[in-house]
Amino acid sequence: MDVKRDIRFRVYITYLGMSLLGFAIITKAALIQFKDGPRLRSMADSLFTKTQVLDAERGAIYSEDGRLLSTSIPEFDIRMDMKAVQPDTFRKYLDTLSYSLANLLKDGSKAEYKNKLKTAFKNKERYFLLRKKATYGEYLAMRDFPLFNKGKNKSGFIAESKTKRINPFGMLANRTVGLWRQNAQNVGLEATYNKDLSGAKGQRVVRRIAGGTWIPVEGSEVEPQNGRDIYTTIDINVQDVAEQALYQNLVENEAQYGTCIVMEVATGKIKALANLGRTSNGEYWENLNYAMLPTEPGSTFKLSTMLSLFEDGYVDVQDKINAQGGLARFGNRTMKDSHLGLGVISVKQAFAHSSNVSMALLATNYYYKNPVQYWEHLHRLRLDTITGIDLIGEVRPRVKSPSSKVWGNTTLPWMSIGYEVQVSPLQTCMMYNAVANNGKMMKPYLVSAVQEYGQPVKETQPVVLGEVCSQSTVKKLKECLQAVVDSGTGKAFKTPLYTIGAKTGTALVADGDIKYSDRIYQASFVGFFPVENPMYTICIVIRNRKGAAKYYGGSVSGPVFKAISDRLYAREIARVAALDKNDKKASAIYAAVKNGNRQQLQQIMKTLGVPYQSDAQGKWVSAAYDSLKATLVDRPMTAGAVPDVSGMGLKDAIYLLENAGLHVVPKGKGKVISQSIAGGTRTVKGQTIIIELS
Repeated sequence: MDVKRDIRFRVYITYLGMSLLGFAIITKAALIQFKDGPRLRSMADSLFTKTQVLDAERGAIYSEDGRLLSTSIPEFDIRMDMKAVQPDTFRKYLDTLSYSLANLLKDGSKAEYKNKLKTAFKNKERYFLLRKKATYGEYLAMRDFPLFNKGKNKSGFIAESKTKRINPFGMLANRTVGLWRQNAQNVGLEATYNKDLSGAKGQRVVRRIAGGTWIPVEGSEVEPQNGRDIYTTIDINVQDVAEQALYQNLVENEAQYGTCIVMEVATGKIKALANLGRTSNGEYWENLNYAMLPTEPGSTFKLSTMLSLFEDGYVDVQDKINAQGGLARFGNRTMKDSHLGLGVISVKQAFAHSSNVSMALLATNYYYKNPVQYWEHLHRLRLDTITGIDLIGEVRPRVKSPSSKVWGNTTLPWMSIGYEVQVSPLQTCMMYNAVANNGKMMKPYLVSAVQEYGQPVKETQPVVLGEVCSQSTVKKLKECLQAVVDSGTGKAFKTPLYTIGAKTGTALVADGDIKYSDRIYQASFVGFFPVENPMYTICIVIRNRKGAAKYYGGSVSGPVFKAISDRLYAREIARVAALDKNDKKASAIYAAVKNGNRQQLQQIMKTLGVPYQSDAQGKWVSAAYDSLKATLVDRPMTAGAVPDVSGMGLKDAIYLLENAGLHVVPKGKGKVISQSIAGGTRTVKGQTIIIELS
């Protein structure tokens, strides 16, 4: 009995001891958790650090006159931590916050926002999304909203900042400028000058404190170095004209793609570079840099053949060649002209009328025994190498060498007219620009300066790549090129205002999945103006669709050239020369003055230095002119009657007719030469009127 009691006593003592020990452990754990926990957690957090990367601000890309082509803007994902807001505070500001969000963001009503906020608060969401990709203005406005203006800790307002790269001019020069994206395949200047634009990232050490907030460790920060700014040679106004002219022509002809290059003759600066391709939905977009893709150029390549012949002294402009009616046999192949019937003609006429047979006969007669001599001219023209333009992605051309295995007995005649050779539109533009620049070939470039905090760190100067021919050859080539527009395949674009030296080109296409038998054509028009003192060289290449009604270089690409050259000449005319009042060109300018708005006409004539007299007092005038001056007379407009818009430009004509309540259908370009409803006829609202322009 004593033994049992003794054992029981020991068990009780052990149980009591274990209970006291457990109670002590629980008590200590509770003390640590609730009394010492915050202090200990803070100590632990203070020992946890990490290195934080600081992104540099990416540099901007500007046009030549300082307008933004590409820049970075901040955008924000706005969220809300519902656990950070006290219930009474949330209820107090719920109505006003819901109203403010609905009024600013306009993607929901006040009631809808109120329901969303109440549900998120009930669920205690820590990361509730209010707005994705909010603008900087929206961020600033939301930061001052009721509740949000109480700070992050009381309102739960969370703004996650990101950087978005934008092109303010949209599609304009989009492929040339490029659009930078993180971890993406970038193109254009954004890719070529990525190192300069990116700058250098910085870093800092941050320490976590109580509440999970990170604070910088003093003295640990290395500031990021912001990216440099790029100043291009692009002229936005020229780019806009080039892109619009190209776009309109592509749409009209439902073409596959097109490219347009505008180069400043004296420097090689690219003033405009437009590339438009047809997408799967039938729209056009800057989807590929077609200016740097080699293709068989066709007849625009004949300039290199003429240069070789003149430079080697084999022929002169007035020497005769028998075009043989436009048919000739070379080896086992037959060549023909696009227009048959040409007989004995001069070398200049053969070039002006783009006779394939004549060019091939000349090349064969003089270079067949020594094709290397011809190839050396192509080499001097740099047609066998890339241009070196400051853009990533240029594709190497393909120019056969007489020593290669692929050189055959028909290579020379076909190469002389732009087949069995592949060069890019940019190389073609360079070749024509060299002739315009009196034989000096300029390296094309797109960036004139790289600046850091407003100070230039790199500047690009014009580079002469070499002399491609003598001055006598230049003179002969310019004479031949001008003949193309004066009397040849480009005569539709002759103008009394200025001289043009150019060449048309129409080539059957065979590349990729396309075969010659598919009858798909590439239309080109390349030239410069004015011939006496060239300012710009323009190259247009358009790939037509299968079965296109129009496919010749003159009819497809020529109108694009003319639209651009007219605008450029009008812009530069005051700089080129002062107007001679007795000059035929001056008379042509007076004759080109349209009827229209009196104040605008007077402003234009003052700017151009055109003498005029006017006793007109009304808003609309007619312009009479002679070789000495223009005279403006009032053109009254009767209320309720169809306006007489004859002789007006399209802008003024549409303004008057639409204000009269008519639906206008314009046809053509230039001045109004006829209108389907005569001026003075009683107006019928909504009636359609067709106006013909010359």
